[in-house]
Amino acid sequence: QVQLVESGGGLVQAGGSLRLSCQASGNILSIDAMGWYRQAPGKERELVATITRSHITNYADSVKGRFTISRDNAKNTVYLQMNSLEPEDTAIYYCNARIWTTTLASQPYWGQGTQVTVSS
Repeated sequence: QVQLVESGGGLVQAGGSLRLSCQASGNILSIDAMGWYRQAPGKERELVATITRSHITNYADSVKGRFTISRDNAKNTVYLQMNSLEPEDTAIYYCNARIWTTTLASQPYWGQGTQVTVSS
């Protein structure tokens, strides 16, 4: 069984920073792409950023230049450094990872979500 556990969310003023972390644990052989998604009230879940195992990154236009995704393969952990936060960034942030397990199968896994609230 695999679990993704997120941490680092909270309340911050506009212009502030937060750092999210997500660690995968369980019967893991290898992790391919990892990423962060978010869902604001009344909106669909959207991609924020992704990173491959070889550290190739991709960002939503709305966060380019403000957010940085990174990962530590040895720790099965992905991070999201969020700077210059705006009220529009308020959402539940979800970690996602495509994981190969000891059953020799690959599938996407999701974390439980962490709330980020940016006050104006």
